Amino acid sequence: MNVLEEAIAFATKAHEGQTRKMSNTPYILHPLEVAAIAGTMTDELEVMAAAVLHDTVEDCGVDPNTIRDKFGSRVYALVMSETEDKMLDISLVDSWKTRKEDSLIVLSTTKDRGVKVLWLSDKLSNLRSFYRESEKSGGEFLTHLHQKDPKMQYWYFNSVAQLLESELKDTDAYKEYVDLLEKFAKNVGAI
Repeated sequence: MNVLEEAIAFATKAHEGQTRKMSNTPYILHPLEVAAIAGTMTDELEVMAAAVLHDTVEDCGVDPNTIRDKFGSRVYALVMSETEDKMLDISLVDSWKTRKEDSLIVLSTTKDRGVKVLWLSDKLSNLRSFYRESEKSGGEFLTHLHQKDPKMQYWYFNSVAQLLESELKDTDAYKEYVDLLEKFAKNVGAI
């Protein structure tokens, strides 16, 4: 198996039994979608493998060293660029803005295009879900999230768009992202 195939097998096992918060679909569909989006912007298997693995440390409790040992330092660095410090001494609701600010620092300081592709892929997948839910219920679905304020959600997604614009603005994924962001923001009253 190549690194992507190994990552798919590993992530499928790690996410076994998990479902997405809003849709109750098998969680593994999200990382697979993230990898598919990444594949529209790069042919680098390590980036696509990291896309499949991006939530395994944060949401499955996989030891980061396991990622490095099984998939190498490049995949490890990519996964860790997307892994938030959960700040376990503070509730996820209270730490939301700080966690997002810290993650935006990572994105704003990277020179690695693979990191940017991974971020856009993950955030586009999330934004697709947010947009679908906002079409059904306006902002009602936000009550299931750690950040319920639509203006704060918009701030975060828009900050990501701004940080990715210079390098990825010509990709179809980026164009879809900014289009969905505007539609989502209108649906939830954030703009």
